[in-house]
Amino acid sequence: MVPLPPTPYPVVMTGQPSRAPIQVFGRDDSKATRAALRFFKERRVPVSYVDLRVRPIAPGELRRFVERLGAAACADTEGRAWRDAGLGYLRMDGAELTERLLADQRLLRLPLCRDGREVSAGPAEPTWKSWVATGTTIHTGTGAAR
Repeated sequence: MVPLPPTPYPVVMTGQPSRAPIQVFGRDDSKATRAALRFFKERRVPVSYVDLRVRPIAPGELRRFVERLGAAACADTEGRAWRDAGLGYLRMDGAELTERLLADQRLLRLPLCRDGREVSAGPAEPTWKSWVATGTTIHTGTGAAR
């Protein structure tokens, strides 16, 4: 392919620049997950949704959330699964809690959202708003498409 010669006219891009989709991990029966999907849809932000009932979160992906937020922030300590498992009476360090979250993903605080290197757990509308406000730049990914 032959490159075009330089032009003296300014090049103007029209429309919104493309951006990598925000990943949302959750379940369809979760009210907070539905609210997150609605939030991004109303703002026309591309979303890649992963239903944890159909496809569990990968261990490496969950570790990314735990490294940035901490295991306690990723655990839903107010949820029914937490109470049913009797975990309110146990003391666990971060590694033990991470293993519990990997073993039983009903213990996760949903939705888990990721925009590039930024992550959030649970309903975090102020964080999402900052992602949308700064999301006008083009994100370049080097990962392979699935």
